[in-house]
Amino acid sequence: MHARHVFVSSVFLFVLALCIVALLPPQGSPSPRSFFQPRQPPAINSKGSTEHGRAGGSGCDYSDGRWVRDAAAGTTAYKEDCPFLDPGFRCMRNGRRDMSFRGWRWQPHRCNLPKFNATEMLERSRNGRIVFAGDSIGRNQWESMVCMLAVAAPAGGVREQSGKPISRHKGYLSMVFAEYNLSVEYYRAPMIVRIDRVPAANDGVRGAVRLDVLPRHADRWAGADVLVLNTGHWWNPHKTVKAGNYFMVGNHLNKTMGIREAFRLSLQTVKAWELSSSRFFRSYFFFRSYSPSHYINGTWDTGGSCADQREPLTKDNHFGEEHSWINEMIAETTEGIKNHGRKAQFLNITSMTELRPDGHPSRHREPGTPPDAPEDCSHWCLPGVPDVWNQVLYAHLLSMGYSTRRKDR
Repeated sequence: MHARHVFVSSVFLFVLALCIVALLPPQGSPSPRSFFQPRQPPAINSKGSTEHGRAGGSGCDYSDGRWVRDAAAGTTAYKEDCPFLDPGFRCMRNGRRDMSFRGWRWQPHRCNLPKFNATEMLERSRNGRIVFAGDSIGRNQWESMVCMLAVAAPAGGVREQSGKPISRHKGYLSMVFAEYNLSVEYYRAPMIVRIDRVPAANDGVRGAVRLDVLPRHADRWAGADVLVLNTGHWWNPHKTVKAGNYFMVGNHLNKTMGIREAFRLSLQTVKAWELSSSRFFRSYFFFRSYSPSHYINGTWDTGGSCADQREPLTKDNHFGEEHSWINEMIAETTEGIKNHGRKAQFLNITSMTELRPDGHPSRHREPGTPPDAPEDCSHWCLPGVPDVWNQVLYAHLLSMGYSTRRKDR
């Protein structure tokens, strides 16, 4: 009986081993994936493509990552002597002593961010127009892009189309890259919709934010090969009702409308405008997310400061997202445009930017600024954080197959 029991046990173990081998996947095959295991998007190489083709909007979440120290990051493509920088963004010239804010590289968690190639971007944009429209933070990004591209342009080959000085803060500016017949333009539109000034009245109305009308120069945005919009910093009580600027739809001035409802209506106007024009059918449309400010121990007008910030924050100590409702509305608007067949992308830079309180001019402001003026913890030193925004913009354009030379784009 004992020998028979051993024989049966051996046969059972042999059969069990065969079953286990049969259930294993062939060598080199991927392991079965649990329903609860998140799918990792394919890695993106330095050219912005994956093993399975170009990276689409779901190929890599460039907004999810961390700042890592990188000595090479401090060797920026351009310097503060770039002639197209606003004096207020030249922090080292304005007295800042440390350059630590330049020694960081943004690293997405699940892929690599393609390195910005100025020559390739210029070639892809030949005979085209790249337009930035928005507030002064948008101007920050526009100046960054102009300087990033200028390093690959022939000396003296970049000029302002109408001869306007770069220090001009209102209206619009258009930098022309002559060899490429490319213009990179900036239009001041802090609320994206039109702001009409009215004579001071007894009821305290100084201006009307016309939620259903775009700025007068918006017709110049149309037909751009790449259009990058931004807004947000003026959508607060200080810039609206407390300054005597009330919301208007049609001919009706509404002094009780809330800021969120007004913002929603303004984005509806942008969406309707973009979808109604055939000139945008081939355009690459981007709406950038909110760029956080970093005032500590007060607001911009009550002594708030960011002067002592020397390195990025971590996820454990970053600031609260008081701007989340703005991003949600912008993302929804952009997705609505995309669902109508447009090449539209929500340019999400908020999380990476929120971690960089060290990148602001702070007290190192434009020459001539009064010593007791508020610190600037909203705009950015250049070279600096907006360069990474443009690197992300470039990565999205690569993944979308951007090229002005393609007739079927």
